[in-house]
Amino acid sequence: MQQRRLGPFSVSALGFGCMNLSHAYGAPPAPEAAEALLLRALDRGINFFDTAALYGFGVNETLLGRVLKPHRARIMLASKGGMTGINGKRVIDGRPESLKRDCEDSLQRLQTDVIDLYYLHRWDKQVPIEDSIGALADLVRAGKVKTIGLSEVSALTLRRAHAVHPVAAVQSEYSLWTRNPEIAVLETCRELGAAFVAFSPLARAFLTGKLRNPETQLEAKDIRRQMPRFEPANYTKNLDLLPEYLRIANEAHCTPAQLALAWLLAQGKDIIPIFGTRQARHLDDNAGAANVTLEPRIIERLDALINQQTVTGPRYNEATQSEIDTEIF
Repeated sequence: MQQRRLGPFSVSALGFGCMNLSHAYGAPPAPEAAEALLLRALDRGINFFDTAALYGFGVNETLLGRVLKPHRARIMLASKGGMTGINGKRVIDGRPESLKRDCEDSLQRLQTDVIDLYYLHRWDKQVPIEDSIGALADLVRAGKVKTIGLSEVSALTLRRAHAVHPVAAVQSEYSLWTRNPEIAVLETCRELGAAFVAFSPLARAFLTGKLRNPETQLEAKDIRRQMPRFEPANYTKNLDLLPEYLRIANEAHCTPAQLALAWLLAQGKDIIPIFGTRQARHLDDNAGAANVTLEPRIIERLDALINQQTVTGPRYNEATQSEIDTEIF
């Protein structure tokens, strides 16, 4: 698979987001199936794996540690701290002592001496960003972390953080139907030399064309049930975008999922999409996007079809939006 730069690392142009192997999208797959999927991703040329202390409240990191430890020298491993599970509840805590504890716990679960890229999962707005980044910088100096990143932050917060210690990557949602990074963060990342890691590049399955009825297709505990765009009235309107999108995929001689990922890859060499899946056939399909080159006219049609003006519903509900720092249209 083609490679892209992330800080000092050369990583696969597509990364594997491991969250849904343990967290957020209903019942996770059986451990054996999850293990097989991770190894299949490695076989497909993916060497960039993304996890977090939050995912499954440590279960996801434990899974990656067990499966990928024999292959550690071949992979670029990213994890996150500052948002964890405590007594069964999600807690955002960016205090320096908490971040250092989170990192130590992650190192043990991941069965590694150092984490290649360690993100502040959420900016704890009760703690100055400078203090949280200072703690991550201490972890770099201690040799426990190689590079640091930020997740779901604004351009202003990125600048403040970067003034304390270089930020290697920013991770936020980015896809045809979530364009918020285009407001300011992408430009700021390029100015500062940080890579942009795009999560939910398939619009949480919308852009695969397979999710037609969230009410019947999503499990009761699926986090998309709390997202406004997936509410019945909004989703019905969003479905109107799919027929033309599917026609474009057919014209581009690729699958709908590959079209979404190829569009992101075409936005810049500094953008690295990370997709998640629980099925081998979807993994193979997604990985194939690295070989898809879109003509400019296809990209123009996609931009006109699906964007912040044509998608119905905000990305998050008010409670979740209050926890993040990204710009909104």
